[in-house]
Amino acid sequence: MATSDGSYVLVGFDGSPGAERALRRAVGEARRRRLPLAVCHAWHWPYPVPPSGPEALETARRMGRHTLDHGVFVAKQLCPALTVRPRFATGPASAVLIEESENAALAVVGSHGRGGFAGLGAGSTALHLAAYGHCPVLVMRDDPEPDGPIVVGVDGSPAGEAALAFAFEEAALRGRPVRAVFACWEADAIASAEMGMLRDPEQLRMLGAARLERTVCPWREKYPSVETETRLVMRTPRHALLEAAGDAGLLVVGDRGLGGLPGLRLGSVSHAVLVHAPCSVAIVRPRR
Repeated sequence: MATSDGSYVLVGFDGSPGAERALRRAVGEARRRRLPLAVCHAWHWPYPVPPSGPEALETARRMGRHTLDHGVFVAKQLCPALTVRPRFATGPASAVLIEESENAALAVVGSHGRGGFAGLGAGSTALHLAAYGHCPVLVMRDDPEPDGPIVVGVDGSPAGEAALAFAFEEAALRGRPVRAVFACWEADAIASAEMGMLRDPEQLRMLGAARLERTVCPWREKYPSVETETRLVMRTPRHALLEAAGDAGLLVVGDRGLGGLPGLRLGSVSHAVLVHAPCSVAIVRPRR
């Protein structure tokens, strides 16, 4: 029985080293969740000039198909008992993966594909999928099976609650501890009726600690086998999370928190950790 909503684990594969790492992680996630794995390659003409004719176009398409076949082969080698489904589509990778994510329990991508720049924390495909994907999106850094706790940001928002659910499920599946981090520096982290306490750092700390414990307690009770640490940090959320993720195996955040502009699909904190976090990052949004 699957432990998550969605009918499969989705991984984007373009043959790059980052995609290879994402594929290995996705195989493990699918195996632990007892779900099939969908290996997706989005093909399009890769050059700025149009093809010289149908033969050139067909040759490039066959190269894309070969890349997908290689990804499927590697996945089956890693876990022969796993059901692996190839997905070969035409179009930009981000658009294809966003569409495929609608029925997925989890989407996994490398932080950079073949067209990315090494100096960037996350490439355009990873950023677009994190912002517009329909399921939790795991953006992989270097190690496909890292040690370290699962760090999750807590802020009381619906997306933050979804991030907690994902973090505890992932911790239970992987046998990892959870480190729940609440940064109460921002005024939005405290209820409006308590705003007068903002002038008193100790009162602010007490209110934040109480909210943190109230938020985490139900998940601690639901997953009693998961070792759980709560950490209250008197810093901005992005600084608190990046600091807490220094030894993490995974950093989990909601797509957007309590603050920010309503029109943004990805909040500023979520965007910052995608770009700057030293570990892999999962972006989670509430199921709509």
